[in-house]
Amino acid sequence: MITNEIEPNDLERIEIDLLLEGIYRHYGFDFRNYVLSSIRRRIWHRMYTENLSTVSALQEKVLHDPLLMKSLLEDFSITVTEMFRDPSFYIAFRKKIIPILKKYPEFRIWHAGCSTGEEVYSMAVLLYEEGIYKNARIYATDINESALETAKQGVFPLKKMKIYTKNYLHSGGTKAFSEYYTVKDENAIFHTFLGENIVFAQHNLAVDHSFNEFHVIICRNVMIYFNSTLQNRVHELFYNSLVLSGVLGIGKKEDIAFTSHSMCYEEMDSNEKLYRKMDQA
Repeated sequence: MITNEIEPNDLERIEIDLLLEGIYRHYGFDFRNYVLSSIRRRIWHRMYTENLSTVSALQEKVLHDPLLMKSLLEDFSITVTEMFRDPSFYIAFRKKIIPILKKYPEFRIWHAGCSTGEEVYSMAVLLYEEGIYKNARIYATDINESALETAKQGVFPLKKMKIYTKNYLHSGGTKAFSEYYTVKDENAIFHTFLGENIVFAQHNLAVDHSFNEFHVIICRNVMIYFNSTLQNRVHELFYNSLVLSGVLGIGKKEDIAFTSHSMCYEEMDSNEKLYRKMDQA
């Protein structure tokens, strides 16, 4: 008898494709162009947690159980972050971008993929110390609603303040970092004035469109989880969302060199991946 046997890895790939397609068509979340190795690890984590043996079994449950979909969305969302992460980035921002922003009577910054908000509040502190926070409107977006709810609170574990303070000082901070928060129980509660000019909103880089024009877009350590198709889609979104001479900041492990927008920017800092939008004409 002739059989059309499929190797296990091929079968698993089919199952993953069907799962991601089902999630997109039923829930509207598009993970179809995420890097396979990354998304696969998260799928298997959820399968192990739910005591399931196949991706197809997970698909069946996810499509009929919105609560399970919420858990899987948490798995898919990357929430690795910290305040003043990569201090050298903030030093470069202070030296090279702040002088540009000081020329504007008002300006807009988009933190795309803001996770639980640590880097957004870091930017608020930096702008405050530079005397231009009053002129800023920061839009902080993420696909993960739970992460956004955490970010809105401006409350972070007190045990993390030691490393955050170290990052802050290495980033060029000029005050005692403890001046920006109060302590209650095991939490550091950041002063409400830091959140006054921040707008938190859900936004999916894979499917949603531009919603404003920005003078700065920061999307660091997010696109490393996207394949080339989705990276190009996001770079098109960012380019169209930036004002002329607007600034794009991406992660150190990310690059625009191999995207369709590599010629759209001038390099402002090669180490910290800061770029300035040029007129394509």
